[in-house]
Amino acid sequence: MSAAAALRVVVADDQALVRSGFRMILAADGIDVVAEAAGGDEACAAVRRTRPDVVLMDIRMPGLDGLEATRRIMADPSPALDGRPCRIIILTTFDLDHYVYEALNAGASGFLLKDVTPEQLVAAVRLVSAGDALLAPTITRRLVERFARPAPAERAPGGDLSVLTPREMEVLRLLARGMSNAELAAALTLSVETVKTHVTRILTKLHLRDRVQAVVLAYETALVTPGAPGGAGAIEAPGG
Repeated sequence: MSAAAALRVVVADDQALVRSGFRMILAADGIDVVAEAAGGDEACAAVRRTRPDVVLMDIRMPGLDGLEATRRIMADPSPALDGRPCRIIILTTFDLDHYVYEALNAGASGFLLKDVTPEQLVAAVRLVSAGDALLAPTITRRLVERFARPAPAERAPGGDLSVLTPREMEVLRLLARGMSNAELAAALTLSVETVKTHVTRILTKLHLRDRVQAVVLAYETALVTPGAPGGAGAIEAPGG
């Protein structure tokens, strides 16, 4: 995407007031809301028609809900206009919809609380459009510990953990606890660049899109279990 091109966003929410409010906030910062949708079917159609950079997706909508809409959008190989994959941010309430974890597993790049400030909304859209994973550090661990459940090995979203080296397993375990690259480097007495290399190798070996999927996999394979001690910092993107 060229520096002059505005980000293109689709806002999917069944409340017209929420949609119009987000549109005004984003437009004030030069972000173009190319379509609005009141339901999942409308959201899927809007994405096919406009090919946005980012979708703000509510979970609870009439008809097709945001979870199934996320699955369908992520299964569509059509990229955004700049050739990159479309990114989805899940909109949720503070009590954390139980669908959010499933949505992350389905391919969403993160989530936002509906009481987000205008500055946080704009920052989130720009962050995710750049390829980062958005998991708010104050509630990331609460989310995965509340909803993640170990799944049978054949249902794991990535590859076999046995392909990882002992060091990579250690990095993945700490990454799943919410540590940033800087925190990982300090904990393991490594340089940040070395940590980035380890994270990239983990994602490549396990055929994962980003750190969000790595967190999901770590919990679903019981590499990390809810309630175990660990850090609770922000989860960054692979290059973060």
